[in-house]
Amino acid sequence: MPTSDPHRPGRSISIIPLGGVGEVGKNAAVVESQRDLLLVDAGVMFPEEELLGIDLVIPDFSYVLSHADRLRGILLTHGHEDHIGALPFLLRQLGRRIPIYGLPLTLGLTRPKLQEHRVADLADLRLVTPNEPISLGGFQVSFVPVSHSIPDSASLAIRGPAGVLFFTGDFKLSAGDNGARTDPARLQEIGDEGVLALLSDCVRVDRPGRTPPERVVAETLDEIIRDAPGRVIITTFASNITRMRQAIERGYRHGRKTAVVGRSMLQNLQVAEELGYLRVPPDALVAVEETRGLPADQVVLLTTGSQGEPTSALSRIAVGDHSVIKLIPGDTVVIAATPVPGNEETVARTIDNLLRREATVIYPAIVETVHVSGHASRDELREVIELLRPRFCIPIHGEYRHLVLYRDLAVETGLPPERVVLPEVGERIELTPDAIRRRGHIPAGSVLVDGLTVGNVTNVVLRDRRHLAEDGVLIAAVAVDRETGELVGGPDLIARGFAFGDESLLVQATGQVRRALKRRPNMQVEYGYLVARIKEVLGHYIYEATRTRPMILPVVTEV
Repeated sequence: MPTSDPHRPGRSISIIPLGGVGEVGKNAAVVESQRDLLLVDAGVMFPEEELLGIDLVIPDFSYVLSHADRLRGILLTHGHEDHIGALPFLLRQLGRRIPIYGLPLTLGLTRPKLQEHRVADLADLRLVTPNEPISLGGFQVSFVPVSHSIPDSASLAIRGPAGVLFFTGDFKLSAGDNGARTDPARLQEIGDEGVLALLSDCVRVDRPGRTPPERVVAETLDEIIRDAPGRVIITTFASNITRMRQAIERGYRHGRKTAVVGRSMLQNLQVAEELGYLRVPPDALVAVEETRGLPADQVVLLTTGSQGEPTSALSRIAVGDHSVIKLIPGDTVVIAATPVPGNEETVARTIDNLLRREATVIYPAIVETVHVSGHASRDELREVIELLRPRFCIPIHGEYRHLVLYRDLAVETGLPPERVVLPEVGERIELTPDAIRRRGHIPAGSVLVDGLTVGNVTNVVLRDRRHLAEDGVLIAAVAVDRETGELVGGPDLIARGFAFGDESLLVQATGQVRRALKRRPNMQVEYGYLVARIKEVLGHYIYEATRTRPMILPVVTEV
């Protein structure tokens, strides 16, 4: 296998994280030599609750854009949103065709995403063969299969002017989907070749031992589906092909039909089936509307909403606002995911609302094996360090506490502390065969996406001004009881730069909002849901009545 000579003088490689360090999400990193530049992943992070009106948070790709002439390719480790979700926005900004490399399912999940954003013609999707090196300028890259919570996950061995960089991607050592497993012998082989720097996933470094294999979840779901007296509603990430496969197979085993709720989940399911990662019996799946005519103990529902997203299927079900699915006594809801940091409160509210509707709710704090992580725990992370024997370590994909704990772990294995660097977003880390140095920062950070605008706050303000000038603004003020969630005041509608035309339209719009917010007693208030619901109802009604789209600003007061 050809490699570059790591001891030639004056040769260096720079690594610049654009996201995913000191945070969980928007994973992206630049790998750069004097002549060539690679981008590893291009992920999104979902907004925290205070980022009202923001759909996604993506990395600042301005450095990549300004050096696009040296960009040799984009390398995708796997198909989760926090690693591929920002691709459409990056390609639109690049405005030219770029090679994108990945394993079959990763590219399969990427393609419809790019088509939806109408940038598929800017992507040259190139399928790679596991462990076979590809040449990208002065780099050689091998995709090394690893176990994770989605098939076709890979680590990257990148051979450059100064030596070998090893990006673990998201991984664990225990068996993953369909028995796939990270091969320790392959890692040792790469270690024998000589690894200059290990860039490791470290998000579970604070968990002792080893992450359980995926089969324990299949066994747990089997018991739940077998014993549940009524419908089983399972929620997970739309990209968690493993969990969807397990639910469909175990439901079918126990005489249940499965319906998939959520466009993104259904789309990913179809892609996985087309590529052979799912083999669904012909009569195992039904449309969600068909479940109404089936006995409750013959139904499994797969939904989005495992992170408590206000407009997701599960959140709507939890507050009685889903158009098809209404909770009934005897339903069992399984939350087969753990909250991403920052989403704990919204997930807790969703669970509370499900319980208020007399559903049985099973989640990891109650039954631990209803979900297992796709990330390596402390003992596995130690084993990988020992197998690869890197000269330097750079922990990535974790919050700052995880980076610190990983440094401590690397030192325990015998690596000197000065050889473990904790990176920051936008920081250039330069590697030579004998040294690792911090070389300043590039412009980097977070870019907010609100559906129309990709850019900084100035762009959002300009969009808002244009929107206000064209269609005006409609403020909808309501007051709700903090304890019961009942509407106790309003809605009061205030228009600026927008004319209702006649009084009857104002009265009808007010009634639409009041009916939409009618809630059962003792239903806990969910601020994000109320805001989203007011915008949805008013926006639809006003457009149908006037063919205009005023900016709608809900003001919700809890009393």
